[in-house]
Amino acid sequence: MKSVFKRLAAFAAALVITLCAGCNSDKGNSSENSTSNVSDSSQGESSSPEGASSVGSSSDGASEGENSETPDEPKEWHELSQTEITAAMGMGWNLGNQLEALRDGTPHEQGWGNPVITNDLLKLVSEQGFKTVRIPVSYLTHIGEGPDYTVEKEWLDRIQEVVDYVIDNGMFAIINMHGDGYYTIDGAWLLCAEPADKQTEIKAKYEAVWRQIADRFKNYDEHLIFESMNEEFDGQYGGPSDEAYGNINDYNRIFTDTVRKTGSNNTKRWLLIPGWNTNIQYTLMDTFKIPEDTLCEADGKRIMISVHYYDPYNFTLNEDMNAAKTQWGQYGVENVEKSNNEAYIKGVMTKLNRQFVSEGYPVVIGELGVQDKTQKDPAHNEFRRYWLEVVVSNAKQQGCVPVYWDNGYIYNKGFAVFDRVTVSVTQPTLIEAMMRAINADGEYEIAAPEGFEVVDAA
Repeated sequence: MKSVFKRLAAFAAALVITLCAGCNSDKGNSSENSTSNVSDSSQGESSSPEGASSVGSSSDGASEGENSETPDEPKEWHELSQTEITAAMGMGWNLGNQLEALRDGTPHEQGWGNPVITNDLLKLVSEQGFKTVRIPVSYLTHIGEGPDYTVEKEWLDRIQEVVDYVIDNGMFAIINMHGDGYYTIDGAWLLCAEPADKQTEIKAKYEAVWRQIADRFKNYDEHLIFESMNEEFDGQYGGPSDEAYGNINDYNRIFTDTVRKTGSNNTKRWLLIPGWNTNIQYTLMDTFKIPEDTLCEADGKRIMISVHYYDPYNFTLNEDMNAAKTQWGQYGVENVEKSNNEAYIKGVMTKLNRQFVSEGYPVVIGELGVQDKTQKDPAHNEFRRYWLEVVVSNAKQQGCVPVYWDNGYIYNKGFAVFDRVTVSVTQPTLIEAMMRAINADGEYEIAAPEGFEVVDAA
């Protein structure tokens, strides 16, 4: 998630699980008019508050399967149009705070307290109706020195194993470059605001790393999608810098061309690119440039647009329980946040449709969610359910793919709908709401939060 300060996960008597969601930028500023700064939990801010799930695995990043290599031959490709792939991707889920987690500055899947990823977990995710899994990945110290910038084989092997878990369970997998561009992480290098004399090296490294990733997966079928980066911006929460935004556009172009040049199924694979900080308002700006993708061999456009949605901040992300709101929207009556309401959500999704979807570019809302504040207000979970259903329903109606943010942290200030230790469902009501919304045929009447059925006229 977005934050001003980050702390790497501490390991004391027990491993701990990170507090908030999973990226770097200001989640409360992910949509149109919000400007609040948010604390970033995906970058390792962690503690062991009451209710945290313990980590039951003693394995140090070991996996269930053997290391994989690129399949010898391209897997059979089923061409999916914009409408077809949007429908097939359905409702998505994030495997957050795992392959982008850090241990002593190095990406490590247990670095922020979550257990080793298992096929059983991804099987459960599929069984609950999710059709897409976004897998945030950081590289950082797993990248060697230039000019080759070789990515460690063992790290690519583990990424591939997790991708295989997802695809083998009948879902789409999205892999990205997640934390390498965070100004808040030591060793980050994909820094868009660095001066021009440093951009040459940055872009060469970026091209080299994506070339290796793309080559490893080039024979995979349409169930794999590459996302160029995550919440890339200059680390400041004002408006975009033209020069830094220009570098983001360059990164997206380099990514697109590099993937296509690796050949095989990558010449027609769907690619996912963000604008400034995955912020909807800034992605809608003319400053955001979609690459021409001249090397694509598919019949039609094969680029998707990545944005995140965490509005309003005080309801979704604010961890300060003195300021955080636990109720939202037209039914809220106490400690309620009425900004960025139901009509606002509909307007945001409509704008995304008008600018991108209607022009042939699917939109993936790669992160969305509300952290658990039921410790402060027992009614909060019903308002979480209501918010999720409103957001997912509107996204579906406007041709967008919603992907829920799950950081593995259970209960107070967490986003988890699954317990990754016991491999069980923790929030069936929230999952049911998302599935109801994504599977609905058009608009439907979304139930008010239970016990709050009267609209507050105020």
